[in-house]
Amino acid sequence: MTLIETLNQDMKAALRAGRKLELSALRMALAAVKTKEIELRAKLSDAETVGVLEKLIRQGRDAEAQFRSGGRDELAAKEAAEIVVFERYLPKALGQDEIEALIKSAIEASGASGIKDMGRVMAAVKAEAAGRADMGAVSARVREILTAG
Repeated sequence: MTLIETLNQDMKAALRAGRKLELSALRMALAAVKTKEIELRAKLSDAETVGVLEKLIRQGRDAEAQFRSGGRDELAAKEAAEIVVFERYLPKALGQDEIEALIKSAIEASGASGIKDMGRVMAAVKAEAAGRADMGAVSARVREILTAG
């Protein structure tokens, strides 16, 4: 079963059970997926669907921070709850040790010797860690390693 089919089934279950917040979040996710499919003129793979969910999570975190700074705690709480719903559909996150090992193997495989090779290293790491790690943090760590040695 594809991730999109899982989202659809869970949306129907949330509708039947009367879980309004979950229903709203899943409808938002499916609408974002449909928009991306229309944009690309193709069905999304599970990896592409995960990318859409990650984007929704990033946007939700930004909105949550803005609501909190604006004193709108009820809206911030709603955004946080939606993020929890989206995160259920992401693949299991990599641990810090796994990320370090992945970075080191990508550096060795690409023969990277300095910061000029960061693009090649990140491409290799992203292929393995996309959807399972915060790529911003991974990028910072790769930069740290490449500049240090």
